[in-house]
Amino acid sequence: MTADTSSTESSAPDDGTPLKRAIGPKLLILFVIGDILGTGIYATTGSVAGKVGGALWLPFAIGFVVALLTAASYVELVGKYPKAAGAALYTQKAFKVPFLTFIIAFMVMCSGLSSASAAARAFSGDYLQEFVDVSPTLISILFVLALASLALRGVSESVKTNVVLTLVELTGLVIILAIGAWAVITGEGEPSRLGDIETSGTGYALFTGVLGATALAFFAFVGFEDSVNMAEETQNPARTFPRAIFLGVAVTGTIYVLVGLVSSLLVDYKVLEGSSGPLLEVVKAGGVDFPPKLFALIALFAVTNSALINIMMASRLCYGMANERILPRGMARVLPNRRTPIAGIVFVTAIAIGLVSTGEIEGLGDTTSFLLLCVFAVVNIAVLVLRRDPVPHAHFRTPTALPVLGAVTAIVLASPMADRAADVYIRAGVLLAIGIALWVVNKLVLRARGE
Repeated sequence: MTADTSSTESSAPDDGTPLKRAIGPKLLILFVIGDILGTGIYATTGSVAGKVGGALWLPFAIGFVVALLTAASYVELVGKYPKAAGAALYTQKAFKVPFLTFIIAFMVMCSGLSSASAAARAFSGDYLQEFVDVSPTLISILFVLALASLALRGVSESVKTNVVLTLVELTGLVIILAIGAWAVITGEGEPSRLGDIETSGTGYALFTGVLGATALAFFAFVGFEDSVNMAEETQNPARTFPRAIFLGVAVTGTIYVLVGLVSSLLVDYKVLEGSSGPLLEVVKAGGVDFPPKLFALIALFAVTNSALINIMMASRLCYGMANERILPRGMARVLPNRRTPIAGIVFVTAIAIGLVSTGEIEGLGDTTSFLLLCVFAVVNIAVLVLRRDPVPHAHFRTPTALPVLGAVTAIVLASPMADRAADVYIRAGVLLAIGIALWVVNKLVLRARGE
């Protein structure tokens, strides 16, 4: 398979300043792994346990399969169209309905921001409380502002920071797995918990309970779709992305299932449910003399990584939408020296501050999953529609059955069958209402200009 030679040239915004291709194959793999790892497993494991009980590894295993199905569609599409706009670009090319394109783009952006906001909330929760007792909301806001400042410095600096933080968060999860291995060797823990499914009933209620837990656990897998928005800053994207995305999803999926097994083995699901730092409870119960404060510090780095990447991706999405004329062209403005999308970073930071001021970890995480599951359903359909649009360069092609299954599973997990809280739908509805209002305003401006 060869890459499209034209993909080595990046599109330029109005001022002629192109995005810099600073991401090579190894950096991209670490970027994908780092984007998927983080808040989901470090902060929402307890919430997943509260929905499903001791068998909390099961939702992560199902989420792994669902993520892999959709990842295959993203790999095909980013190889065909190596541009920064991601799902919005694919939607426009497949359906050519500007309103649908805008809604999909806005949903992706909001999902990244709700994910970053969940990470900010996780940062200010039980892990930070190991060190200081401070206002969680204030810390969350300051946290978002600090990461926005780092994103402004440049993609190279941000991605290199991501590499360091990825290695730190991987270390934390390896510690959890080592504690689990020691527990198995020494006979610690309760293996009988691993098969317990605690939901509100049996039959259909049991089915919807597991679906609800899977939908929340899916939050831990979001991230691979963010990486396609870095296509214009990646070297040889048609060749680089397949390995990076598949390897990233496989590595993280395996880790998540194992962490779920260890967590349930060592800690009762009710204890996990009551903590915003559930893996810290695993460390304390593991029978190994590992300093809880040190693990809490590792966890803080992990959720920082998630928030940084999501702010970066949301800002790049704004940049891509502006170049596609979905948002005003001013959103494509970049810093001349740093060549980073300053307008996009400022815009998404303001929205993230609003979200951290009004939401909590579980609700923000489930909102992220819901928005992205809706997007994934559209993307999986788009990849089939776009088979009628051949491109002159070689790229990955996924087996047809995978996007079909990906669309079906995404729709099921986004549906009311997934037994999610009403506030998730309300929050998503409010965000979409804001998006529709922005669409109307943008159309009026373009019409006034005669465009």
